[in-house]
Amino acid sequence: MTFFKTLATAAAFTLLSVSAQAEHIKVGDLTVSKAWTRATPPNAKAGAGFVTVTNNGSEADRLVGVSSAVAERTEIHEMAVVDGVMKMRELETGVEIPAGETVTLKPGGLHIMFMGLKGKFIENEDVPVTLTFEKAGTVDVHLAVAPMGSKEMSHDHGGDHKHDDHSGHGKN
Repeated sequence: MTFFKTLATAAAFTLLSVSAQAEHIKVGDLTVSKAWTRATPPNAKAGAGFVTVTNNGSEADRLVGVSSAVAERTEIHEMAVVDGVMKMRELETGVEIPAGETVTLKPGGLHIMFMGLKGKFIENEDVPVTLTFEKAGTVDVHLAVAPMGSKEMSHDHGGDHKHDDHSGHGKN
């Protein structure tokens, strides 16, 4: 009987996790969704993270910082083709989230850059990240880890499945 109780408990936690994956994280006037990253090889020194931010407010906000204990440095980056050459650079002033619009950090464009990884990103686990917005404040997000080489978050992974809202910490 104990085996069945354990199995039932595991199933309940799985259902809670799956249902929570579909939720959107609210911080101030912003909604953060589709938070994900890709699995990395064992000795990888860098990784990237992706997230969608929708501004439901009447004023622009700005993603000004990102931090995580999984890497020595975490930055907001842009990948762009300049004179036929793909270049990546840190966006020192962050990313504007215009009022009433959605900005997606995705492969091949804007993204979170993890440098000096302290361990590998393991598929089906998650990577904790703190996003800091100029007006909305900070929010902790967990990036769901998709398989290596993924171009987008699969339907099996909803991202943003764990969070701690710290919206009171920013300017309003």
